[in-house]
Amino acid sequence: MDIIAKLTQEFSLQKWQVENTVKLIDEGNTIPFIARYRKEAHGTLNDQVLREISERLDYLRSLDKRREEVRAAIAAQDKLTDKISAALDKAEILSEIEDIYRPYRPKRKTRASVAREKGLEPLADVIFAQGQSDRTALELAADYINEEKQVNTAEEALQGAMDIIAETISDSADIRRRIRNLFSVVGVIASKAADPDKDSVYAQYYDYSEPVKRIANHRVLAIDRGEKEGYLKVSVTLELPKALGVIADETITSNTSVFTDTVREAGVDAYNRLIEPSIEREIRAMLTQRADADAIKVFAANLRPLLLQPPVKNKVALGLDPGYRTGCKVAVVDETGRVLDTGVIYVTHSAGEKEKAKQTVRRLIEKYGVEIIAIGNGTASKETEIFTAELLKEMQSRAKYMVVSEAGASVYSASKLAAEEFPQYDVSLRSAVSIARRLQDPLAELVKIDPKAIGVGQYQHDMPQKELGQALDGVVEDCVNNVGVDLNTASPSLLTRVAGVNATVAKNIVLYREENGAFTGRAQLKKVPKLGDKAYEQCAGFLRVAESRNPLDNTGVHPESYDAAKKLLALCGLELKDVKNGSLGQLSEKVDEIGKERIAEQLDIGVQTLEDIVKEMLRPGRDPRDELPPPMLRTDVMDMNDLLPGMELQGTVRNVIDFGAFIDIGVHQDGLVHISRITDHYIKHPSEVLTVGDIVTVWVVSVDPVKKRIALTMRKPKEEAKIG
Repeated sequence: MDIIAKLTQEFSLQKWQVENTVKLIDEGNTIPFIARYRKEAHGTLNDQVLREISERLDYLRSLDKRREEVRAAIAAQDKLTDKISAALDKAEILSEIEDIYRPYRPKRKTRASVAREKGLEPLADVIFAQGQSDRTALELAADYINEEKQVNTAEEALQGAMDIIAETISDSADIRRRIRNLFSVVGVIASKAADPDKDSVYAQYYDYSEPVKRIANHRVLAIDRGEKEGYLKVSVTLELPKALGVIADETITSNTSVFTDTVREAGVDAYNRLIEPSIEREIRAMLTQRADADAIKVFAANLRPLLLQPPVKNKVALGLDPGYRTGCKVAVVDETGRVLDTGVIYVTHSAGEKEKAKQTVRRLIEKYGVEIIAIGNGTASKETEIFTAELLKEMQSRAKYMVVSEAGASVYSASKLAAEEFPQYDVSLRSAVSIARRLQDPLAELVKIDPKAIGVGQYQHDMPQKELGQALDGVVEDCVNNVGVDLNTASPSLLTRVAGVNATVAKNIVLYREENGAFTGRAQLKKVPKLGDKAYEQCAGFLRVAESRNPLDNTGVHPESYDAAKKLLALCGLELKDVKNGSLGQLSEKVDEIGKERIAEQLDIGVQTLEDIVKEMLRPGRDPRDELPPPMLRTDVMDMNDLLPGMELQGTVRNVIDFGAFIDIGVHQDGLVHISRITDHYIKHPSEVLTVGDIVTVWVVSVDPVKKRIALTMRKPKEEAKIG
């Protein structure tokens, strides 16, 4: 397979873009580095597309490897022909290669192999050839009676021959390909209740069927889980005449032969016993694989904006990890995330305990100048939110609060990493610290948690964990490198996500910092043990040193472009100190005046690199998250019972899934906007319109306090009534 040509076609790119991208990947460059600092080489493809190319490249290379393994295995049996070789070359998916290999793959003992051992293959060959004969198949079979080989009757001989024919039909790559295609196009997936009298969340699938080609991915995952938990029995079926029509088309060569009916009968057996069960498993696996891939994409798409939520900078934060019996854990952290105080309060116990809790939180707010409060959204979150809103009102405090997702906080607080970071605190208090820091800087805190535990997807526990982990790790890496990392304050967890930095190098960076003091420039990275030239090339541009004398060290300009940046400044009558002082004035205008192409040629760099250098020097230390709308902070709380149909509210998108989006409207229970109510025009997926963290206007459609369900719409009430 010409992999370059295949990738060029699949991604609708120019051949040079794919060639250069593959070369950069093969040279050991990281995706963030390629995306940011080799734009001219690949034509400014973004990190997501580059990752998709990298993943597809791996798949196609694995496919080629398997193709050659199969070719060698067939050749070793002296059965490789030009036709088989050409078919292998033409195969584009793994199942097609395996279909070709099926007749030559070593088999366990089968009915056909037993028949061959009894010497019945010649009989099978004669019958399958469907030539003219004045003897019937049964009469011919009588010649193969052999008590020594345990063929005692003509009927036994004929049955053995038919078993061989059935296996031959089942092993046909063309028949399997055509029937597999039929299953995909006109097959039906159906589910039944394993026990109709047993209620479950899968009740809607107790008597359910849908064409394979139309079933939505989230329904596939729901059915899969229902089957796994023992509530459903699932099947994929195809109308028998359609399948037998394919087999007849491929195997019946004569309508006048006395053997034709025997071949037809063997074809029925081949389908019922061998082909249908096998292809049903394949179709189920294909549907699940497709649904998994889509769910992983949704998870990754949700994780990206969650990680890139704007930080609430330079504010003392109080974190509340709610709880009933064990109380609500409290932690105060300063502007840099350093822990100032901790404690436990009881907001759901007696009136006396609640009053004590108010005194404690009031004292902490006043003592440390707390400006923001982060409340975990777990158990007792609602009561803690009401408590906080009441207290802020009584104090007439300017502090505001936000309910934050505590998904993964308990995983982190019980981890080895948390124990190393906070050995003096117990597990519960570490969670409160994590919750407070999540509001201050979501990215820096969430990188400490396994992305799979953050919980912004659907059916994430059912996903293939390796693929899910790789996809989410890629998102985290892209986000961290997109924002940039302060070399002098970053934790080992954050540093590990920087391109080119592994866990060992991250620890060495921190150790070097502790032993030698703060880094005074990027070049010092070369002194860190085990951080070689390649690692330096990959990571340097993503690490910031605000304290450096060279202001370029606090930008996204890569050290390899420092000379070009200095020449650019000189060309425009400026100096490096102007970058630090923010005195670049009309740099962009001067560049446009001279001409980007002309300057790029003089500096021996590409136009895209020139544009990036200008952008970075104009805003040293820039954080792209600062350009996003700030998170929605609250001072008061609503109850679900306060909601009325038609009520207009502001909310924050918490999760985007296949069939809609969950919106936090400040009543503890997120409301669902169904995909049909997101816009007044058709969309294929909610992610076309919404991302996690978006602040949106919604209207209440209905409220069910018993089932704790809130239906919302993003269409204005008049539009809703008009569209229905």
